Amino acid sequence: MRDTTIWGVHMARDHDLRPIENGYIAIGWHKVGDLSSIAPNRDAFKAKVAEAYPEKKPGAIPVNAGVIYRFALEMKVGDIVIFPSKPNRMVNIGIIEGDYQYVPDAPVRCPNRRAVKWIASVPRASFSQSALNEIGSAVTLFQVTTHADEFLAAMEGDAFEAQDIDEEVSAEQVSLQVEESTEDFIIKRLKANQTPYQFEHFVAHLLKCMGYHSRVTQASGDGGIDIIAHRDELGFEPPIIKVQCKQILTTIGRPEVQQLHGAIENGEHGLFVTLGSFSPDARTFERTKPNLRLIDGPILIELIYSHYHQFEPRYQMLLPLKRTYIPGPAIGGHD
Repeated sequence: MRDTTIWGVHMARDHDLRPIENGYIAIGWHKVGDLSSIAPNRDAFKAKVAEAYPEKKPGAIPVNAGVIYRFALEMKVGDIVIFPSKPNRMVNIGIIEGDYQYVPDAPVRCPNRRAVKWIASVPRASFSQSALNEIGSAVTLFQVTTHADEFLAAMEGDAFEAQDIDEEVSAEQVSLQVEESTEDFIIKRLKANQTPYQFEHFVAHLLKCMGYHSRVTQASGDGGIDIIAHRDELGFEPPIIKVQCKQILTTIGRPEVQQLHGAIENGEHGLFVTLGSFSPDARTFERTKPNLRLIDGPILIELIYSHYHQFEPRYQMLLPLKRTYIPGPAIGGHD
């Protein structure tokens, strides 16, 4: 399998986890239309992109044309594909199962599609930072070569040791990757540098920074409740918030969420905090319960950013962060 081509793909955030749930990868450039109707050569693809997007700068046309050319003609059934999904912070690895398809009514204006059999979903924190940098390319579709063995081992379920490789990267690459690198750093520190009990105290401290009084419960038959939080100092005034914490990187399903909700009494609220993610079924259950909130890794990171300036020194030492500015996307978006 080492000789198999490995592709990395980035899809619009609006896809959420539908590519994983429904077994596909998809890219945009919807104005170009059905790629199978274009003559199978790069010049024809460049001409089609220039016709469909007359506002594009000449230098961008070969890049865009190259992406859709590779997607339609160079990707083959049996090739491996890597898709880093932002909503659950997982690296999804699968095998291309179908030839190019044009789906004109596809969501998110991404009609160019290929069927994929997803083999493994591995937490980002399991990989070396240099491997994550490789799949953090700013291009929609690209080949993965330098860390291929690391991703293949993850797909096959083999044990692997993440090895970071020192490499020179351009300022542009750094600015594109720094946001995800910082998120990876935070999750890794919260996972590797704390015990589960210390993580509960960290969450309790975050709640205090948000204006709540909170206390960590003693380990007992408390239905999985790790923290009790409330607005008033004595804890008499509603609402009372019961918090469960899971210092794990994998996906939490509906049964565990239901168990927490079952421990909530009338007038109380439930909060489930994890470094990983929640299954679609768990999210569906959350939407039916107004007194329940699920906090996954990405949401937890946003809360940390918002309240970091209030952290006690020990937690700022745990997560040494510095505010900075980096180049961002132009206003108006793109395909």
